Amino acid sequence: MAAATKKKSKISIQPIGDRIVVERESSEETTAGGILLPDSAKDKPSRGVVVSVGTGRLLDDGSRSELQLKVGDRVIFSSYAPEELTVNDQEYLLMREDDVLAVIEG
Repeated sequence: MAAATKKKSKISIQPIGDRIVVERESSEETTAGGILLPDSAKDKPSRGVVVSVGTGRLLDDGSRSELQLKVGDRVIFSSYAPEELTVNDQEYLLMREDDVLAVIEG
């Protein structure tokens, strides 16, 4: 019998409407000069990866608008916009699709 492989748990948050869940990219540990930064001195990056998307905004006619973002997109977002939440000791950000400023390609 083969040994069971341990998989990273999937996110268990399903955003509604035009909201998305983003996992923030890690911040730089050292400065350009090689100085190690403590956690309190690090800026939280305004970049991340989309890990879950909602079903789209509800329109007046009862249909839903299609989201432009998809799971796996690397994005730049407004730093004041996200709501921080923790699931299974992992930090995620919940925000509206409109809070995303750009998609990083390449």
